[in-house]
Amino acid sequence: MAPEFKPLKNDLILRAARGEKVEKAPAWVMRQAGRYLPEYHEAKGTHDFFECCRDAEIASTITLQPIDRYAGIIDAAIIFSDILVIPQAMGMEVVMVDKKGPHFPNPLSSPQDPQYAEVLQRDVDVKESLDYVYRAITLTRQKLEGRVPLIGFCGAPWTLLCYMVEGGGSKMFKEIKTWIYKYPKESKALLQKITDCCIEYLALQVQAGAQMLQVFDSWAGELSPSSFKEFSLPYLREIATGTQARLTELGLEKVPMVVFAKGAWYALEDLCNSDYDVVSLDWLHDPAEAYKIARSKGKTLQGNMDPGALYGGKPSIAKELDHIVRGFGGGKQGWIANLGHGNWSILYCLGFVANDIGVTPFVDPENLRFFFEEVKRLSSS
Repeated sequence: MAPEFKPLKNDLILRAARGEKVEKAPAWVMRQAGRYLPEYHEAKGTHDFFECCRDAEIASTITLQPIDRYAGIIDAAIIFSDILVIPQAMGMEVVMVDKKGPHFPNPLSSPQDPQYAEVLQRDVDVKESLDYVYRAITLTRQKLEGRVPLIGFCGAPWTLLCYMVEGGGSKMFKEIKTWIYKYPKESKALLQKITDCCIEYLALQVQAGAQMLQVFDSWAGELSPSSFKEFSLPYLREIATGTQARLTELGLEKVPMVVFAKGAWYALEDLCNSDYDVVSLDWLHDPAEAYKIARSKGKTLQGNMDPGALYGGKPSIAKELDHIVRGFGGGKQGWIANLGHGNWSILYCLGFVANDIGVTPFVDPENLRFFFEEVKRLSSS
């Protein structure tokens, strides 16, 4: 039996994602639930990160913390989870290492590694192995009582393969670069396997109650334009098209989908030509230039304030947002306000330095409140 939910009271972000004109810009931020909030530490207690993800009550509580704190000025919740649950479902071990973060004790070394065949041939039961994510989504949606939509997400195939091969975060990306240039065929077989898992995972998140989906390609910027077109873009496109088709098969309504390819500034037009409704931008894009391209394709953009501006307090936030809102056409069509940086990386929640960050550590929660309030003020005028 399908879960029952209260009617949605605030659909601002869904309307904006579909390209409709809105009365003001919707706003949320990536990694909006985490260690910058004192209530997060209380909810987490002595549990490690994955224990929090696997406990529906804890995950839903953490997801709702920013919704409660910023009630009335935040327009979406994103489920508290991690992109690395897909490699776990594929049979790979991910552990937490103190002061380091996520670590694969046995990363994929080469196609001759017996684990390569095991992962490739594994019959992945996404529904069963990631049931804890779906339970957390359903519980969170019920607790929301229609206040705002709930966003589900996954990591992109390229980014997940990076972790599976590198064994964790990386500065040089030596191992994954070896894979794609020395073993391109074998790399693509794994990317396809991950893609298939992501499609089913995302569709089942919608079945559980997610109302919008985002795909995080956190390491996209490590690829050259030509390599991105070969090892990332085809799989990103397939996830968008395949997920919507899978929703139809399941008898579910399609939901807006967002893609965030961090650092892949050269791919904006290609991403706008995909089946994603929204393209999320990092802070290296000029808002006005990006907005012109996206609107010509009928797409909505998301982003893209430098999260570092939150450290500067209200003056810096106001200055940055004034430039951004004007660049995005005033904010009443084709724009979702967000920070220009972020994936749902485990690293942030544990307090480590990460390549991708949304709300950065040590940010004053009141500065984030001002960000939300200022987006509303500027885009309502």
